[in-house]
Amino acid sequence: MKGAKLKLDHIDRKIIAALQLDGRMTTQQLGDRIGLSASPCARRIRLLEQAGVIKGYAAIIDEALFGLPVSAFASIKLSRQHEDDLDRFAKAVSRWPEVVDCYLMTGQRDYLLRIVVSDLAEYERFLKEKLTRLDGVASIETSFALTQVKRTTFLPET
Repeated sequence: MKGAKLKLDHIDRKIIAALQLDGRMTTQQLGDRIGLSASPCARRIRLLEQAGVIKGYAAIIDEALFGLPVSAFASIKLSRQHEDDLDRFAKAVSRWPEVVDCYLMTGQRDYLLRIVVSDLAEYERFLKEKLTRLDGVASIETSFALTQVKRTTFLPET
């Protein structure tokens, strides 16, 4: 069922909204919140998980308190955009724990990365030891976040 287009009804959307606010609640608590008994609620959650709508559950960590207060946004241009070059870059980036977000982009740049590190020296190390050593990287432009204005895991309603 994974990858199949799932038609979400209003109950599914209520489940998703509630779990986005508190992914630790029990099935009983969730059912009480949305007006459904625990058994059908658990069945719907299982279907949402099997369909890939719910990909997993995670704690949201304060990056600064965890010791990673610096967010760097690196715009990457590759020397070529052939499929094997894109795949090689994506594989390398997926192994680097400092990269917490990576997007293949349209426009002037090929990739946008968000990298979290403890300080500027750590970013310089990442840049010199990993990013610049990757074959096919033509240019890198980095911007540093001063303040995080908004970050959410809560999706807007569709």
